[in-house]
Parts: sequence; structure tokens; C-alpha cells
Amino acid sequence: MPAGHLDAAGCNVPADRVLDAVVGHLRLERERGGYAAVPDLTEARTALAALVGAGPEDVAYLESGTAAMAALLGGWDLAPGSRVGVARTEYGGTVLLLRRLAARRGWRLVDLPVDGDARVDPDGLRSRLTAGLDLVVVSHLGSHHGVVQPAAELGALCRAAGVPFVLDVCQSLGQVEVRGIGASAYVGTSRKWLAGPRGAGFLIVPDLTPAMDAPAPTLGGHLLDEDPVPVRGVARYESSEGAIASRVGLGAAVREQHELGPALYAHLAGLGRTARDLLDGAGGWRVAEPLGEPSAIVTLRPPPGDPAEHAAARAAEASLLVNVVPTARAPLHLREPVLRVSPPPGTPEETLRTLARVLAR
Repeated sequence: MPAGHLDAAGCNVPADRVLDAVVGHLRLERERGGYAAVPDLTEARTALAALVGAGPEDVAYLESGTAAMAALLGGWDLAPGSRVGVARTEYGGTVLLLRRLAARRGWRLVDLPVDGDARVDPDGLRSRLTAGLDLVVVSHLGSHHGVVQPAAELGALCRAAGVPFVLDVCQSLGQVEVRGIGASAYVGTSRKWLAGPRGAGFLIVPDLTPAMDAPAPTLGGHLLDEDPVPVRGVARYESSEGAIASRVGLGAAVREQHELGPALYAHLAGLGRTARDLLDGAGGWRVAEPLGEPSAIVTLRPPPGDPAEHAAARAAEASLLVNVVPTARAPLHLREPVLRVSPPPGTPEETLRTLARVLAR
């Protein structure tokens, strides 16, 4: 791990075995030709699906979490007038996508209430479900805020109401427990807390319905007809051409996740708590989420006169990599850019103390 790397939520650093898997597959493609070197990813799909309690037949690989969300929602056959529940804390890219789909298809976006910590209120969701929802979309853990949403409770409410529940796990899978939630579909990426390579995202869809299809038919995912018919299962979403070596690397990263087990989640939660304790108040910077929040995403609000960009530049001078989160990342929630600190596993406490000294300047 590079010294001073505090941006696992942006792009984590793959382990040696992941690097070896990617390079090894690229060498195989060079020796045999890309199509002759197509790997059997059944084991990789099985391991990935197991992280959410699904099966290998539920997994489709795409290029990124953003591409996966666009494929899932873009082809969903919801009737005009359908009501889609989404919180104001939602990721900006998903907000853009939903607004475009709502405008073009006549959907109505319904605000899901959140509490003072920006956590979706289960009672508020229950009320919205009673009033009528056709789909609920939630980010388990935000890119701009380290609060873990009560996804298991939200999922149970949606299942009881018979409403599909889409969970974005880009920032949660690999750092908090995701099994037992029972979402209809999960959207994720390789490069963050799973510590896989860039260029690989995925959909896991345990509850595929006839209303769900890719937004554009492909030869690999559809059968030729007057109106192209999707093949059985989630293969309808998968892009057959992509960074195959990255998918191989993601498989290696997920296998490592299974070896580390739940102890990894406790370790990352501990790093998050340590970071908040050390950074809150340093130089007037204040932690945005509860100090004891069980996640390793720590966001800091700037004091007057010290914008996040300046603090990140000072951190870089001290060989520390942190992230500035712009308001576009959560346009309905963020009022100003914040500084995000996301320590990967094994981060020394002294690295966080160094950052506290940098912020205090």
C-alpha cells in the first residue's frame, strides 16, 4: 500500500494477487489471442454473488457502477406515472439518470425522508410505500458521506409492500456487511472497497422480472425477433466486450475478501472511528457523520477561509492522498465541497495524526 494513501473510497490499491491475475490474463491474451483466452468466470461470479447472498447466475459484468445503474434503470419497463422513491442524499449520477428517465417516461420521483444524520427514515419509507411506490433506489453508503443506511430494514419494508428495492453497494461492498438485505438488485464496482482493478462494475439481480431488460438489445443478450427478446437471466445486461482482465482481477480481489472475512469490516469501522476522533476539530474542521459511524468513509466540513481544495493541496505536500468531494456528487445534499478521508486496511494511526496536523495549520 503506498504510504499516505487515504482514498480507498475513490480508488483503492489492488493486492499483489490481483495485479498478478490481471497481468497474467493479459499475457494469456497476447499468447493465444483475446477470444481464445476467454476465461471461465463461474468461480468469480459465485464468490461475488455470495457477498450479497445471491447465486452466480445473478451476476452480470459491466464497465463501472455507473454503467451498471444505467443498464438496470434504463431498461426497466415502468409505466408512465410510476412513482420512484429516492432520497436527497442520493449519488449525483443516479439523480441525473433518474431525472432524465422521469422526464422522458413520465415517472414521478418521490422524496424519501431522512433524519438529521442523513439516514433514510424507515417510518418515512413505510409512509411512502403506503401512499404508493413502484420502485425504491438507495445508496447503501454515500460517496460524499460516511453514513451507513439501514438497508436491511428498508429492504424488508419494500419486500413486504411488493416493491422492488435497488441498492447501490459501490461504497459498501467490501467494508460493511451486505448479506441478508434481500434487495431486488445490487449495483457495484471493483475499484473501491473490494480493491479490484478499474474498468469492472457489476449488477447482481436475484429478483429479475419480465419488466427488467437492458436499454439496448445486444447479440449476446437478446434473440433476434421483430421485437428482440432478452435471453434468460441477467446475461441480457452483460457487455460481452470489455476489460476481461479487470474482471479476472475482480475475481481475485473478491476471493481475498472471503479469506479476510467479517473481521475486515470491524477493522475498517475501527479505522473510521479513529480517523474521526483524531480529525474532528483539527484546525476547525468538523466531521460530518456521527463519530461512531461503522464505516471507513470520513467526511469533513471546512472551517471559514480554508476550502477543501486548499486542505487537499497541503495534504499532498505532506505525501497524503485525500479526496475533495464536489457538490455535484450529491447535489441535493451537499452545500459546499467536503474533504473525504477513506483509510484502506492497515493504515497506520500515525498517518491519520499527520493529516490532523496538516489540517491544523
